Amino acid sequence: MKNLAILIIPLLQVFIAACTSSQGKVAEAETGKWKLVWEDNFDKDGLPDPEIWSYEEGYVRNREAQYYTRERTENARVENGHLVIEARKDNWEGNEITSASIHTYGKKSIRYGRIEVRAKLPTGRGTWPAIWMLGNSFQTGTGWPACGEIDIMENVGYDPDVVHGNIHTKSYNHVLGTAKGNKLTLDRPYDNFYTYAIEWYDDRIEFLVDDECYLVYENEKEGADTWPFDQPHYLILNLAIGGGWGGQHGVDESILPQKYLIDYVRVYEMVK
Repeated sequence: MKNLAILIIPLLQVFIAACTSSQGKVAEAETGKWKLVWEDNFDKDGLPDPEIWSYEEGYVRNREAQYYTRERTENARVENGHLVIEARKDNWEGNEITSASIHTYGKKSIRYGRIEVRAKLPTGRGTWPAIWMLGNSFQTGTGWPACGEIDIMENVGYDPDVVHGNIHTKSYNHVLGTAKGNKLTLDRPYDNFYTYAIEWYDDRIEFLVDDECYLVYENEKEGADTWPFDQPHYLILNLAIGGGWGGQHGVDESILPQKYLIDYVRVYEMVK
C-alpha cells in the first residue's frame, strides 16, 4: 500500500514475471495441498469480529484525503454477508472524508500459505482500495520497507479495470524506483467479485486472481534486504482516497460515498 511515502511517487517500475518456478516449470494450484487455518465469512452483522480485526486510526500515510476511523459502523461494518468498508464525505468530527483500514496485527499472524480474499471494488477517480500485508516487525521497530510488504491487490480508480500485485523490500521498493510488481486487466472488478490471492512459499510468492497466476516473486537467497518474507506478517484491508498513487489524477469527491465489499477472507497452510 506504499506506506510512508512522503512525496507523490511516479508510476511503479513494473517487474513482469512468468508464473514459473525457479526450475522453469509452470506453477500449478496442486489441488488438495492446502488446509484451512482460519477464515472470516462476515456472517454476523455489526462491527468486524474483534477477535480477528483491529483498526488504524487517523491520517496514516501517503498524504491521503481520508481519516481512518475506529469502530465506526458508517465506515466499517458487516451486513448482508459482506464486510463493507465505506469512504464517505461526511465531515465527521471535522474530518471531511472518512474511511476505514482494518488489520490482523496482534491477533492473526501469517507466515507462508495461501491467503485469499473475495472482493468487489469501489470505483471512481481518487479511490485506492487494497488487500496487503506488512511484516509484524513494522509494529516493533524494524520499519518500512525492511519489514517487507506484500500487496495482494491494489486498484486506483482512475484506471478502474486494472489490479496490481506488488512487493516492497529494503532493496526493492517504490521509493528507490525498484519495486517488483505486475498488473492484470479484469472485467469490471467494481461490478463483479474476484478472488485475490497469494501462495507464499519459502522460495517464492505467487500472485493470483481467480487462480490465474500473473506474477511470481522469487527468493534470491541474498538475505533480508530482498527476502524479509521468512517472518510473520499481518493482513490489512483498507480503502484510501487520494494520496501518492490514488490521487495522481485528483479526487472526484462527487463519487462519494463508495463501498468496498469483501465476501470472505481465508488463510490456509500447506499440507505436509
